Amino acid sequence: MGECTVLVGAQWGDEGKGKVIDVLTENVQYIVRYQGGNNAGHTVVIDDNKYVLHLIPSGILREGKICVIGHGVVIDPSALIEEIEFLKTRNIEVRGRLKISDKAHVIFPYHMKIDELREAKRKKGKIGTTKKGIGPCYADKVSRVGIRIGDLFDKVYFEKRLIGNIAEKNIVIKDLYGFEEFSKDEILEKYSKYAEYLKEFICDTTLFLNDALKNGESILFEGAQGTFLDVDYGTYPYVTSSNATAGGACTGGGVGPSRIDRVVGVVKAYTTRVGEGPMPTEFDPTLMEKIREKGGEFGATTGRARRCGWFDSVLVKNSVEINGIDDVVITKLDVLDELETIKICVGYKYDGKIYKSIPAVPEFLDKCEPVYEEHPGWMENTSGAKSCDELPLAARKYLDRIRELISAPIMLVSVGKSRKQTLVYPVK
Repeated sequence: MGECTVLVGAQWGDEGKGKVIDVLTENVQYIVRYQGGNNAGHTVVIDDNKYVLHLIPSGILREGKICVIGHGVVIDPSALIEEIEFLKTRNIEVRGRLKISDKAHVIFPYHMKIDELREAKRKKGKIGTTKKGIGPCYADKVSRVGIRIGDLFDKVYFEKRLIGNIAEKNIVIKDLYGFEEFSKDEILEKYSKYAEYLKEFICDTTLFLNDALKNGESILFEGAQGTFLDVDYGTYPYVTSSNATAGGACTGGGVGPSRIDRVVGVVKAYTTRVGEGPMPTEFDPTLMEKIREKGGEFGATTGRARRCGWFDSVLVKNSVEINGIDDVVITKLDVLDELETIKICVGYKYDGKIYKSIPAVPEFLDKCEPVYEEHPGWMENTSGAKSCDELPLAARKYLDRIRELISAPIMLVSVGKSRKQTLVYPVK
């Protein structure tokens, strides 16, 4: 039986999973995206060429690897086709290497419009959605009115489902938001063409992956977003609409829990967050701008500037426990190279008490005060290090302290965007 590894973001997403997936892919044959949609982006830099992928697993950049979009993903066919065509322009072969679940749900224009209009109506209470239609599509899925990829190939059935959905959505769009109604015929024609384009990629990916395991092949499950954007475990309501945690690999990827052999968590050497929601360790504006520029902290999907802050060990330790993380990868250590002093959050002070976990108290993370340890910076360029032994002593001590606080071993440390700037961390 082949091995299964799940890779997850252990903070609020944007931890650098794309690069880590690319590195780990060298030793697996199948790479699976199991949740989310094109609201997420993975960035990989190869020989100074930058690739930003939103739906197709990053493993597509490794020649000969098989990539799978599982049924837990919601798919905007237009965005997916655009991505396939982009890869073709870069001479990356997709045909025969990409499999798409016939059970994945489809995003339609009315999902995107409702997403946009709802967010605009919230005003001060905005969630920070990307307006890609992800939430409304998942809502249809749970309401049992969604349309799946496989439905597109039965024109009679597809049209029947579409008529019902558009009738309902048009009432909401027109009466609640005062927006123009959608045309069934226009969507039917457009999505039938999408189906024809994607037909060769569609299959029962659950059977496909389980057969691969039986044949001794290894699988890497690629999570999008991060643990604290998970709809169940995240900082609700400022979350995504799917399970970004390790458990989502089983429900959205199509293998049983007993098949998972290892969970790898990715964290930055500091903390970032895109959009709205609490973030206790957020930097002051001056330091924010410095780290944002040095770290290139702008969203791969939206281009929005990320909020940056000190490493939050309470948050990450909680993530280690939620996901059952076996090994951790630390990214962007080099971004901290120019800081004289570096802080780590080791607790939260709230109502006169110190907390080492996140209680179920409304607005706790908004109102708590982070408790910090201070560590000396190393004030040296780490981006050229070829091994962890070449890192400055203060940098190694910082990493060791993180390892102690989160109670998980570090397997890799990234000191730059390139594949080559990835260091194996010594076992302790």
